[in-house]
Amino acid sequence: MSSAPAGVDADDLLRLENQLCFAIVTAARNVVAIYRPILEPLGLTHPQYLVMLALWEESPRSLGDLALELAMEPATLSPLVKRLEAQGLVTRARRPADERVLDISLTPEGRDLRRQAVRVPAQVLEAVGMDAAELAPLRDGLSAFAGRRRARPDGRE
Repeated sequence: MSSAPAGVDADDLLRLENQLCFAIVTAARNVVAIYRPILEPLGLTHPQYLVMLALWEESPRSLGDLALELAMEPATLSPLVKRLEAQGLVTRARRPADERVLDISLTPEGRDLRRQAVRVPAQVLEAVGMDAAELAPLRDGLSAFAGRRRARPDGRE
């Protein structure tokens, strides 16, 4: 007895080329490869670029808030932020009212980098041969797989 839907070949369901997980993992790897030469002149890796995007939207931000926004664990994000600090793009400081909270702020150099980064999306679109209207449904279609932000039950970061 097959568990495949009616009219669907069970063997086709298990073909690598038909796997959503494979398509997403392959696409993610290729997206990072597309961004690499575009971000290199800015001195940023792809994960660092994502951190900077979030900070260009709002700075300062706590490390915990930034981790939620980027769907990362704070322990994974912390080394990225330290490298950005070493580059002079951000500062890290404990919040005086609550020493448990680490605030991340843009430096003037970090704010200035935004002027160069504004060209990145157009360069990516050119590299993949798409325009923004074509890209939007692709990006939006992945939202179900992108996860949801979760706050800690105790409200802490």
